[in-house]
Amino acid sequence: MSVPSTGNRRPDRATLLAFTGVVLFGGINGLGVRQTVHELAPFWGATLRILAAGLIFLLIVFASRRPLPRGRSLAGAVLYGAIGFAASYGFIYQALRELSAGTTQVLVALTPLLTFGLAIAHRQERFHIQGLAGALVALAGIAIVVLDQLTVDVPVGALVLVFLGTVCIAETGVIIKWIPKSDPFATNAVAMLTGGAMLLGLSVATGEARVLPVETATWLAVGYLVVFGSVVMFGLYLFALQHWTASAVSYTTLLLPLVTLTAGAAVAGERVSPLLVVGGAIVLAGVYVGAFLKIRPARSSASALPECVPVDAELATGR
Repeated sequence: MSVPSTGNRRPDRATLLAFTGVVLFGGINGLGVRQTVHELAPFWGATLRILAAGLIFLLIVFASRRPLPRGRSLAGAVLYGAIGFAASYGFIYQALRELSAGTTQVLVALTPLLTFGLAIAHRQERFHIQGLAGALVALAGIAIVVLDQLTVDVPVGALVLVFLGTVCIAETGVIIKWIPKSDPFATNAVAMLTGGAMLLGLSVATGEARVLPVETATWLAVGYLVVFGSVVMFGLYLFALQHWTASAVSYTTLLLPLVTLTAGAAVAGERVSPLLVVGGAIVLAGVYVGAFLKIRPARSSASALPECVPVDAELATGR
């Protein structure tokens, strides 16, 4: 993908609106998922969303005559779909049957920090003491969030499922770095269709009821997740990357939990305790210290949004 040079230029109004759209749409995604799992079985609910979004991306690819990935790019896109969609969504959709959307998003906000840790484990990046410091701060915040959830009898298993899903999202960032550069819309089309097919297989294997929604609220949630929470959000993310730096756009990660917590309390009546707010703030501070505080050359932009292919910072800034 060819991206014009942005340097340190201040973003224009359209870019800021795109950035804001990513934060708002992404922040509300957790509430949409929570609504779907109230009526639909988790794997089946995730299947409907991912397959529908994947088909829309495929139509965009064919309509705009974009090349589909081949060779290593195709293999990477399939692996991206298996880990970034089938595994991560499989874990997180299950957890959202018992966790609030706000708590889930706070834990998912660890993605950039986990990405750097996994990149070190895979020898893509070198160890930095700053990353360790950020991880320790974030762990303190996670301890507070877990303590808060235990006081309201939230199963520890649900928290573990979200963490496993977040690890999968973070691993996706590492996988993307190994994939030869290809069209992001085509890559996401292949990845989503692969992930959707695997989720469908899990739904069949576990004997889930595969029925269409009956409640209007569930139809609206599925429609929102497919159109605005996946396709539109991805388009806005790419637009922002084309007109701003990757490091700047990656700050959406820190803003998503704020939207989710606010919307969850205002719209869904979700409980937001002082401990959750304090723990969430400490988690975000740790992520900021470990992943964003010091700008490192040629680092990848780690996103908490599996719909968005991370774009190398060097490519996004045109250097």
